[in-house]
Amino acid sequence: MHQKLKETLQEIEDDDILKQLIGWFQDLIDGTIGQELETRALQGLRLTHARKGFLRSEFAVPSLAADVDGNWHGGAIVSLMDAVGAVAVYSAFHHVVKSVDFSISHYSTAKIQDEVVVEAKVVGNHGKIVQVMMEARRKGNGELIAVGKMWVALNNFTVTTASKL
Repeated sequence: MHQKLKETLQEIEDDDILKQLIGWFQDLIDGTIGQELETRALQGLRLTHARKGFLRSEFAVPSLAADVDGNWHGGAIVSLMDAVGAVAVYSAFHHVVKSVDFSISHYSTAKIQDEVVVEAKVVGNHGKIVQVMMEARRKGNGELIAVGKMWVALNNFTVTTASKL
């Protein structure tokens, strides 16, 4: 297990489901499970803080997630935010989620190897519909790169296999 993941898990209260979820998410980040698109978008992501309904992660924009000009590709940003947002919701409600509305606004860009902080926070709960907000900021100066808003529907399934939330 990665040292940073061990440190993150130590911050989590005695919540076995959340610990399992973070372990599953680390496997997705490492490319052990999931699809090529997810692997490219999440390559090198490091979880720095996790609690119910909130995740913070950092990473250097990998070349695999860049466009021809060396900018962090918009599709890679969306894929990363989708995954981080879904994990934040699952951490709070222990339900598999299905996106019903997802919007993202791009304010700036990041280049290959730029350090970025990505946060996801559950901000609304309306029974079976939950809202999560995601932000990507430049690590050095906090400049806003993108903001995402996602509404998800909860279902009663639980994650028992290596599948997308």
